[in-house]
Amino acid sequence: MKARFEVLGADGNFLGIDEKSRWDEARVVVLPVPLELSTTYMKGTASGPAALLEASHQVELFDDELKSETYLEGIVTLPPMAFRSRDPQEALEAVEGRVSDVLREGKRLVVLGGEHTVTVGVVRAYRRAHPGLTVLHLDAHADLRDEYEGSGYNHACVMARVGEVCPFVSVGVRSLGGDEFERIRKDGLRVYDVHRMRGDGGWIESSLRELGNEVYITLDLDVLDPSVVGAVGTPEPGGMAWNALLFYLREVFSKKRVLGFDVVELSPRPGTEYGVFAAAKLVYRMIGYWIGLKTGTGNNK
Repeated sequence: MKARFEVLGADGNFLGIDEKSRWDEARVVVLPVPLELSTTYMKGTASGPAALLEASHQVELFDDELKSETYLEGIVTLPPMAFRSRDPQEALEAVEGRVSDVLREGKRLVVLGGEHTVTVGVVRAYRRAHPGLTVLHLDAHADLRDEYEGSGYNHACVMARVGEVCPFVSVGVRSLGGDEFERIRKDGLRVYDVHRMRGDGGWIESSLRELGNEVYITLDLDVLDPSVVGAVGTPEPGGMAWNALLFYLREVFSKKRVLGFDVVELSPRPGTEYGVFAAAKLVYRMIGYWIGLKTGTGNNK
């Protein structure tokens, strides 16, 4: 194992596993990125990765839906990234470099945020490695502001920056500004808000057609209704239900070649422990879909 890929022991590893948690045996790498520079409402996303990892120790290793023990495929967790500077561009360059290092090793990567801004650095690394990349953006917010609070690298600007790198499809949106609405309309952006999702029974098939074969998934936990995960930076009512989100994700993983994913914006607070656990279970289920489901147009094996 190369020195730059030091991995955590069972106490810090996702799921708390020791078996199959060696770098050379693992198919999946979990990278905690506790970046928090621009949160504007519920502070605490810097604590999200550690809280999710701790809660994951309580997740059953046997997956009741997939009828398998996904962890036996090998999962390792890298030490959390540390940021010496509060300059967002420098932070994102560090994220991009770290992700590029892991991708060169041929591992499947799961990134745990941190605020949503981390996705910009991750996608830049993936886009260099995969020129045909498209991004599936699951979020309550459009995140299409060109600038917010004086910065183009605010969590409210994530998809504006991602859109400069590669195409994307947004799902679950239910909060946006008038300028974002006009940008979506003017540029013909592929955004499936909850109103369209309610009124269009074919939205799942349509959104899948608009994605390319090679897909990176960025999942802001506020895409779920706060009754499921309320421990987020900016909660919004009227989100997706747990089973509805899982059904959609299963369709994506089974029909597209998913290259990686992140789960961001977990903001743990007293009284929100259930949501933190739900986030950990969601990550494990997504890894299970990724490893266990063959795709129709690619191959997730």
